[in-house]
Amino acid sequence: MRAAENQVSPEEPARHAEDAVEQEALRLVRGALDAARRGDAGTLGALLDRGVPLEVRSEKGDSLLMLAAYHGHLDAARLLLERGADVEFANLRGQTPLQGVAFKGDLSMATLLVDHGAAVDGTGPDGKTALMFAAMFDRVELVAFLLARGADPARADASGATAVRLAQAMGAPRALALLQG
Repeated sequence: MRAAENQVSPEEPARHAEDAVEQEALRLVRGALDAARRGDAGTLGALLDRGVPLEVRSEKGDSLLMLAAYHGHLDAARLLLERGADVEFANLRGQTPLQGVAFKGDLSMATLLVDHGAAVDGTGPDGKTALMFAAMFDRVELVAFLLARGADPARADASGATAVRLAQAMGAPRALALLQG
C-alpha cells in the first residue's frame, strides 16, 4: 500500500504546470493593477505587452483606466486609452472613470477622458452624472468644463435630484452659483 501512495499520477505534472501558469498570470495582473495605481506607465506598458488584458479589474471592480484616472496619472491613463481601454468601462458600483475623476476634481484627467469619448452625461445605476459629482463636491472648474462640453444641468438622478439640488444639499456654494448662473 505504501508504494501506491508514493506514486505520482500522470496528471500530477500537468496540474503543477497549470498552477505555475495561473500564479504567473495573477502576478502579472496584480503588477498591472499596482502600476496603474502608482502611475508607472513604463511598467504598465510592459505588462500589457506581456498579455495582461485591458479589462482586468481590481477586487473592487476598478479597471486599469479607473485606477490610473482616479489617482491622477495622466501618462498611464493616456497609455491605456491609446492601447484601446474602454473609457466607459464601469466598476462594480457602476461608476465610470469620468465619474471618479469628477469626484476628485481633476480637470486635466477629465479633459483627457472626454477627448477620448467619455459620455459627459453618462450615468451609473443611481443615475448620477459626472456633473452631479463635481457639483456635490464644489469642483467648480470641473462643473464649468462639463457644462461647456454639453452636460445637462437639468438632468435628474434616480431619486429625482439635479446637480443644483445636490450642490445645495452638500453645501457647495461655488458650484451652486455656477449652475444657477
